Amino acid sequence: MTANRLEELAVQCPYCWQTIQVLIDCSVEAQEYIEDCQVCCRPIVFNVLVDDDGYPTVNLGSDES
Repeated sequence: MTANRLEELAVQCPYCWQTIQVLIDCSVEAQEYIEDCQVCCRPIVFNVLVDDDGYPTVNLGSDES
């Protein structure tokens, strides 16, 4: 079971291309959520998978259809 912990990661906004810091909840193995960019305020879709060792893989996308 993955320990309850948050990991801070630097990611790049798919809209403004700025690097932002985000907290990822590594206690959830698979998750999808929307978080606004801290720079341009546009919605970023986060798809997060946490491996058996507790390390997250984060894929970002835009909220545009």
